[in-house]
Amino acid sequence: MNRYSPAAALPADFVEGYAALLGDVSLTGRLPRRPELDDLRDRGERAAEAGHGLRELVSLFLGETRRAWGTLPGVARASGAADHARTGDAVLGAVDAAIAALGEGHERAQRLAVRQEEAARREFVDDLLYGRSDLGRLAERAERFGLRLAHEHAVAVAEGDEPFDDVHPVARRVERELIGRFGDRDVLITTKGGRLICVGASSEHSLLDAFAAGAQRVDGRQRGARRVAIGRPHSGAGGVVRSYEEALSALELAEQLELTEPVLRAADLLVFPVLLRDRAAMADLVRTVLGPLTQGRGGAGPLLETLRACAAAGYVNAEAARRLKVSVRTLSYRLDRIKILTGYDPADGLQRFTLETAALGAQVLDWPDKPL
Repeated sequence: MNRYSPAAALPADFVEGYAALLGDVSLTGRLPRRPELDDLRDRGERAAEAGHGLRELVSLFLGETRRAWGTLPGVARASGAADHARTGDAVLGAVDAAIAALGEGHERAQRLAVRQEEAARREFVDDLLYGRSDLGRLAERAERFGLRLAHEHAVAVAEGDEPFDDVHPVARRVERELIGRFGDRDVLITTKGGRLICVGASSEHSLLDAFAAGAQRVDGRQRGARRVAIGRPHSGAGGVVRSYEEALSALELAEQLELTEPVLRAADLLVFPVLLRDRAAMADLVRTVLGPLTQGRGGAGPLLETLRACAAAGYVNAEAARRLKVSVRTLSYRLDRIKILTGYDPADGLQRFTLETAALGAQVLDWPDKPL
């Protein structure tokens, strides 16, 4: 992984003194000394820092070896086949040691570049998700990692039974799949606090859905995420922070309310934080509006279930009845009972809102299974 700019051809000074080293080896049969190998390692490191590949570097040194071979004093003075063989073996041994040293230096520089890149990426992710750093500077840094923060972005957060990190198989698989499908612009896959995170442009409506599906998929023996929460889209660097916090709040809310949905959308949960701010008022609302449902046949449970099914079906009776696995006639009977017992008519817009809000409060308070 080389983050340096493309470089011009390797300059000739990279092989300066190399022919002299081979000449001395051809005369003495010695191997390169430690200072000589250290110098070659430094050359390999400098080549990597200048943006030159290892193959290019090795090719340069092998070309210099071929050019110098016929002029090496030990080769020129060899008197017979055996002498030629010994000299050639010594020179080739030196070439092998030199190439190995060049490779070590080149790899050392590459590892350092990777570590620096990872550190810069981690620092950027921390600043992005926590809103640190100047927003203008953050937007400039975001371009380096493929994000255009002037656009709207949303954040999805996945959590599993085991913590995710950047080398976790699920994280690597999901990143590979998403980039292969959507490209590497305006999508960032990372981890934070043991959770897998996706920052994606809101213009790609299916991106976060694909992330949620990929993160939760079981791949062989590798279990995926247990739950994924998706924040609302917002613009700017501050919008990413807001969407991330919404996703975290949705996960916390799901844990608190023991919600079983595998994918949570912050937009669908906006009423819950409002309800949770004043539990006493919420309990009073549930008691006043829904308390009379306990007088119904079978208690309040079936009638509450009917209210929730109707809301989820957009008050299309046929669809609500299908979800409840009852007839439309039975559904209509239950709605009439709700109206009679509570005094609130599900067909009236304002009264329907009161019933739905009270039903959400009942879900939060786990009523009627738990007394108010």
